[in-house]
Amino acid sequence: MIQSIQEAAAYIAQATNSFAPEFGIILGTGLGDLVNDVEVAHSLSYADIPHFPVSTVESHSGKLIFGLLAGRRVVVMQGRFHFYEGYTMQQVAFPVRVMKLLGIQKLFVSNAAGGLNPAFNMSELMVITDHINLLPGNPLIGKNPDELGPRFPDMSDVYDEHMIREAMVIAEDAGFDLREGVYVSAPGPMLETRAEYNFLRIIGADAVGMSTVPEVIAARHMGLPVFAISVITDMCTPDRLKKVVLKDILDAAATAEPRLTLLIRELVKRS
Repeated sequence: MIQSIQEAAAYIAQATNSFAPEFGIILGTGLGDLVNDVEVAHSLSYADIPHFPVSTVESHSGKLIFGLLAGRRVVVMQGRFHFYEGYTMQQVAFPVRVMKLLGIQKLFVSNAAGGLNPAFNMSELMVITDHINLLPGNPLIGKNPDELGPRFPDMSDVYDEHMIREAMVIAEDAGFDLREGVYVSAPGPMLETRAEYNFLRIIGADAVGMSTVPEVIAARHMGLPVFAISVITDMCTPDRLKKVVLKDILDAAATAEPRLTLLIRELVKRS
């Protein structure tokens, strides 16, 4: 694993003239437009990077973007990987480990999620304050390379409290509501049944998706502070549940995207 990470990082460093990013950003389904705010210095296709997985999901373009956002050096994953695509948890988390080796100091993660909390509405943003992992495994299973982190990392404070509070201030100043809640990650790719939505709400989840948790676990294992946010793209409460198609999710994400972009841009600027 270490050799693969090093080989990928070495290729990227050479291809970007040793561009040293301060922050890593992972963009979820329908949320790729943040790169329009980036002063792009380099753009690499995942397919060209040694050992990198390749996005197979519609709306995930599959590019690693290097440049300046609010005057700070960032690397942006325009498209991510999911367990349901057939990748292992180690493959899903692989880019985070590479970004850490490239020098990032913080990780920002976004996703599209179904709303389980009845107080939420479509296209609202929810800052993730904690998570529940219902995926079949995690990227730390197997031999633990000491270079990456400890064998038994603590996960009691996964999401950075300072960045969460800063985000709330940014949202208030910008005049929009910012929710807080617990994100649960399920395997997918199918959406949940009514009974499953009810179960997820009972165990304490406010939003459900199919990503984020593996990347976050890997980041915290390596000591990276994490800020994660969900766009509520469909409502999964009994009174508002309806059949969902990808276009509906993309449309809801597009509505929220300007607020998401503002939030991440300002957090990067203030970090």
